[in-house]
Amino acid sequence: MRHGKTDNHLGRTTSHRRALLSNMASSLILHKRITTTVAKAKELRKYVEPLLTKSKEDSTNSRRVVFSYLQNKDSVKELFDNVAEKISSRPGGYTRIIKLGNRLGDNADVCIIELVDYNELLLKDSESKTKTTRRSRRGSSTTKKAEVTEVATSKEDIVDKQEQAEETVTSATLAEELNETVENNETLSTDESESAANDMDDTDDSSKKDDKEV
Repeated sequence: MRHGKTDNHLGRTTSHRRALLSNMASSLILHKRITTTVAKAKELRKYVEPLLTKSKEDSTNSRRVVFSYLQNKDSVKELFDNVAEKISSRPGGYTRIIKLGNRLGDNADVCIIELVDYNELLLKDSESKTKTTRRSRRGSSTTKKAEVTEVATSKEDIVDKQEQAEETVTSATLAEELNETVENNETLSTDESESAANDMDDTDDSSKKDDKEV
């Protein structure tokens, strides 16, 4: 019976269990992801997450406290230098357990335990998901107002474009009319010059005839 049994002893003595969890915590901090059984992963999560919270305060005391649990200088350095920056904005829940199924040898439940902030694929997926909208009348009214303003602005844009198109059409028609008037004036001037030349020729012919008669 498991009356009041809060921890899983994992079939080991106290010293053996502490050494096991210490080594697994160091491996998780160094490699960011390890594969183990579900029972060990659940115990490791309770063991390592308080140490991750402790690392947010980079002081000599906190480093000594964490080192008393891990007994590994490399993992302590990695925890305070790199991991602490990644988890600084997270209030808790630094690890994630992903179950993989049963192991072939002894049919044990196997899983992956990893640091949440180091899984880039899941972080990109969570960022790409759309934000949930509030289903309230206030939100709907604001969205409706935004839609109405967008429609109004689009209508104003359409009216402005139509006015610009009409102005361009009127300017084009005015230019055509000016070209036509200029062409008409040119044709009139050429006709007048030709008629004047003909009149001059006629006067010359008449003067020659008068000279001959005289």
